Amino acid sequence: MRLGVIGCGTISQVYLRNLTRSSEVELVACADVFPERAAARALEFGIGRACSPGELLADPDIDLVVNLTVPSAHFDISRAALLAGKHVWSEKPLAVDRRQGRLLVREAAGRGLLLGCAPDTVLGPGLQTCRRVLDEGLIGTPLAASAFFFNQGPERWHPDPEFLYQPGAGPLWDVGIYHLTALVSLLGPVSQVTAIGRRLYPERVIETGPRAGQAFTVGTDTYVSCVLEFASGAIASLVATFGIWGADLPRLQIYGPGGVLNAPDPNTFTGPIGVNLHADADGWRAVPVADEDADGEPNRRGIGVLDMLQAAAEGRPPRASGELAYHVLDVLQSVNDSAAGGRHIDVRSTCERPLPMPLPA
Repeated sequence: MRLGVIGCGTISQVYLRNLTRSSEVELVACADVFPERAAARALEFGIGRACSPGELLADPDIDLVVNLTVPSAHFDISRAALLAGKHVWSEKPLAVDRRQGRLLVREAAGRGLLLGCAPDTVLGPGLQTCRRVLDEGLIGTPLAASAFFFNQGPERWHPDPEFLYQPGAGPLWDVGIYHLTALVSLLGPVSQVTAIGRRLYPERVIETGPRAGQAFTVGTDTYVSCVLEFASGAIASLVATFGIWGADLPRLQIYGPGGVLNAPDPNTFTGPIGVNLHADADGWRAVPVADEDADGEPNRRGIGVLDMLQAAAEGRPPRASGELAYHVLDVLQSVNDSAAGGRHIDVRSTCERPLPMPLPA
């Protein structure tokens, strides 16, 4: 397929690095509302055309749009691409509210187009190994889980971090979404949530880049704690924060009658992975991660795009599908609704667990 990328900010670099190395796609154009960003990425990765988003969307030769814009623009760009008859891969989240997410899923389905969405870390060797551990019954049927994301905040490394502190982002929507998507991929859909949140600090200060020292206003909760009940009956605790760091907490653990599975950071593609089985006294042991170093690239962002191409060839939904992304979005908004209203929220949407990735030959 011929691909075009809209959004040439920080995250585009790793996508373009991985996609330009693949023989399965042809990257023909990149676009940004800031022309100099598009031109710089085109030069960096040998892409033949840098243009405006409107010009890219109007190009009939582009089959699939990779939407790497800021969260508030995801819906508009993805919908415009679908209306132009193009498949869409979007950075997370799919949209910033349920209504937008539903519209995208319906538009894609109605036009027979593929819709996929990050995070695609769930397709990496690390979390896929965890999936096999669970499917093989090593710790038994999961009973509960816990997931924690504690971090100082993106102002440490991102030169323009304000959008990460606004609705549609924040610690839960920007990074906790990796943990949530991993939990759904491993345990199945969520049926109910209960949550509480607060803004730890009203302002943050940019620490890097040409705007270092500038302060900006925080527009969303920066500490969110929630309890997730899954349709399977399993219960998980999920906490995400910008503003607290240095804590010694597991990133993701799953608990079964036969033991504990210690999963890797869901914002990565590799290991390490460990299990502690109740049937013996051996304590923690490492679980080998298949295909971990196959291509020497630990950050495999874009693997979901390549899976979409394979899905099109095989006539199946993408593993990181719009359906999965909409359910995750519904859960995220349910967490917000619960924290704002002080009540349990039933999650109305559902999804299938994605098919596991095939084992390497």
